Amino acid sequence: MLFLDVTGQILSTAFHCLYLALIVATILIVIADNRSPVKTMAWILVLFFLPVVGLVLYLLVGRSTRHERFISRSGYTRLVSTPKQMSRSRAVLTAADADDRVRDFFTNVGSALTFGGNSVEVYTDGYGMLSDLIRAISRARHHVHLQFYIFEDDAVGRLLRDVLIDRARQGVKVRLLYDDVGCWKVSKLFFDQMLCEGIEVLSFMKVRFPLFTGKVNYRNHRKIVVVDGEVGFIGGMNIAERYLRGFSWGVWRDTHVRIEGKAVYGLQAAFLTDWYAMDRSLLTAPAYYPQLEDRGQVLVQTVTSDPVGQWRDLMQGLVMAIGRASRYFYVQTPYFLPTEEVMTAFQSAALAGVDVRVMLPRKADAFLTHKGSLSYLNELMEAGVKVLLYRKGFLHSKLWVWDDRAASVGSANLDFRSFEHNFEANAFFYDRQTARRLKHIFLADQQHCIQLTPKLWARRSRLNKITESVVRLLAPLL
Repeated sequence: MLFLDVTGQILSTAFHCLYLALIVATILIVIADNRSPVKTMAWILVLFFLPVVGLVLYLLVGRSTRHERFISRSGYTRLVSTPKQMSRSRAVLTAADADDRVRDFFTNVGSALTFGGNSVEVYTDGYGMLSDLIRAISRARHHVHLQFYIFEDDAVGRLLRDVLIDRARQGVKVRLLYDDVGCWKVSKLFFDQMLCEGIEVLSFMKVRFPLFTGKVNYRNHRKIVVVDGEVGFIGGMNIAERYLRGFSWGVWRDTHVRIEGKAVYGLQAAFLTDWYAMDRSLLTAPAYYPQLEDRGQVLVQTVTSDPVGQWRDLMQGLVMAIGRASRYFYVQTPYFLPTEEVMTAFQSAALAGVDVRVMLPRKADAFLTHKGSLSYLNELMEAGVKVLLYRKGFLHSKLWVWDDRAASVGSANLDFRSFEHNFEANAFFYDRQTARRLKHIFLADQQHCIQLTPKLWARRSRLNKITESVVRLLAPLL
């Protein structure tokens, strides 16, 4: 009996020592990764106070892939060689009022493609976007490429599925890339039906064993559609009923755009890059980049960002754009969990006299991210930033516009996840008319907002203040 007790104590001590060594080793790995001090401290706090939960979370969502390669350099070069040649074959249209510094930044750090001669249609509701999307797909002759974070098996998803099946039966090549985590709740039979009809369907970074992989944290949040290489769609809308009908407590307010012209080459290159990464099919045929005439006057740049590149393209570009603004900078975002660099940029611009406005939903679809977002508002207002809370429903729009010179619409939220963990895509428009159109959309939405003041915001309950502060500690991990 004594032998068993001693053996048990030895095993227990050995287990605790091994467990402690594992926690300490994980903390050292987090420190050695040289991330931002805010994010490093957040992980250390979680690992120290909640070691079991923290260790599991770190294995799931904490490991950095910044130094990994998502796609081989040679494969990427071949995929973008055609649109690059087309971009250089004739000088892109430039405008004296275009923000060339921001455009050049994206070109230098991410080889973002810029094309002139485009027309742009803006959608602020799901009905208009879906009807035009179905209309464009119904006219497809050669191919349809779709990429969505969410593709639900509901009335809207089944409607679009049936349209895609119809085109596939007519000989049109249809490819669909959906995010595996975004569509976790969707039955595989839903996608299998499309596969049986000849549609190529792939899930992005399939997660077979969530507890044993870090892939669950790196998701493809892009929303891109390309039809025949001539018409493209990009923005914040996924394929689901709620994007049309909203919630019982309000509308779903979003922003999406349709692009016609050579800028579609940039959307095509983004889709084919992701497709190659998942399928290893190198699609470079000229039919994917048809010769196009000018469709308008808008200069458009397609910018993508990912968690495996050297730079945080969209975050750094946002900081530069805010710094470039001299009159105003307006932003719509459903979640506001900014990095230190972004927060400082907003405050600095407002303190310099720039009219900075940040519009958020008064009520959101995710409790923790919304509470975390609210914790930053007082600091914004203290610097002179105007904070607007949208009351008509859920604001899911991702819109930036500044100085009537440039604007952006895409999939990136203003939070750690979009800037550091997700694969995102935004279209940037360097055109006065388009910038003014998007500014007017922002101002129209402002009519459905309440503008916060420090005095009004200070009246919220102590419980809310404490909850926001606690959640903010986890903001880099959300």
